[in-house]
Amino acid sequence: MSEMQLKNPMLRWIEYRLPIFSFIDHSVGSQYPAPKNLSYWWNFGSLAGIALVMQIATGIVLAMHYTPHADMAFDSVERIMREVNYGWLLRYFHANGASLFFLVVYIHIFRGLYYGSYKYPRELLWWLGLVIFVLMMATAFMGYVLPWGQMSYWAATVITNLFSAIPWIGVGITEWLWGGFTVGNPTLARFYSLHYLLPFVIVGVVFLHLWALHQHKSNNPLGIDIKGPQDTIPFHPYYTYKDLVGLGVFLLVMFGFVFYHPNYMGHPDNYIPANPLQTPAHIVPEWYFLPFYAILRAIPSKLGGVIAMAASILVLFLIPWLDTSRVRSTKFRPVYRWFFVFLVIDVILLGIVGAKPPEGIWILIGRLATLYYFLHFIIFMPFLGWFERPLPVPDSIHQPVLGAAAGAAAAGENKR
Repeated sequence: MSEMQLKNPMLRWIEYRLPIFSFIDHSVGSQYPAPKNLSYWWNFGSLAGIALVMQIATGIVLAMHYTPHADMAFDSVERIMREVNYGWLLRYFHANGASLFFLVVYIHIFRGLYYGSYKYPRELLWWLGLVIFVLMMATAFMGYVLPWGQMSYWAATVITNLFSAIPWIGVGITEWLWGGFTVGNPTLARFYSLHYLLPFVIVGVVFLHLWALHQHKSNNPLGIDIKGPQDTIPFHPYYTYKDLVGLGVFLLVMFGFVFYHPNYMGHPDNYIPANPLQTPAHIVPEWYFLPFYAILRAIPSKLGGVIAMAASILVLFLIPWLDTSRVRSTKFRPVYRWFFVFLVIDVILLGIVGAKPPEGIWILIGRLATLYYFLHFIIFMPFLGWFERPLPVPDSIHQPVLGAAAGAAAAGENKR
């Protein structure tokens, strides 16, 4: 968008000195070419960005009324709920927004796994997305501690204690995180500070993520590269309105939880003030941590469990090289498609196991599910890439979208 295209004189004045409108137009507007076959699965990237903005906005207002002190934190949360104007609404939006943020990101990650969005030349794009995911986990964990209820306190105790399993330096790291010899007021103050800071770090990594995305453009359901103008359409207005449809559905789900089931994804013990002398019968993290919690408990050794949990995230960074198939999209890999379905079921099963007490049959199920999780990435993914015979992949995007005759006509029209 040039300066002459702006009708408003004030906008033209700004554009001449700071070309922000042309930057937006080239990034997400009519000047940005996007593959013409993107499905609604590609809505979740923009939804994640909107969810992040919502979390920052509600978090800033909540921080104005929260008191990060062990003696007053729980009461300050109750005051937000009962005395601050619309404080209950802000808190429920923030708490449920975190859960839906993770749900959107999980779908976004599995969509990338299914369509091979981690393959060349998007390896760094995939890495930056995983860095965002790890920062989200750290931010969410620290935020979960802030209400200073029973589950908050003991979740902080259990999770921070995991660092003590590291040989030689583990105890020192744990005491440094605590700010003393147990979880207490210094721990709460540190977690509050980092919980406020990390979302802005996430925004910085999101900027790098988008930069890497715009370098080689979005992947698409066919998993093939853009061959020319006939394969693309301007991002705006088509994908803008498509994203707005997804946003409408997202907000309907959000309003459903906030107004009808605000505590559905929480734990009732967090409405009890923290008591260091009374351990809850069953300590569980938030649902989005449960698969990793199940992997942690699947290994009998404390150090082994910590290593397995860390490896379950680190193995995702190696996927661009573990996947040896020359085809990006699982759409053209009929055998691997079944293994992908098993992976999704396996992760859901790990989440169920993480919510159950570590006893009886759940121990065996957790270990088998953990074993399959690692086998999928380390064994099945590379071997299937070597031996599987994929289906024929179209030569370009416009042929499957428009049909062979229409695609050829479009290609001829663009050459004129």
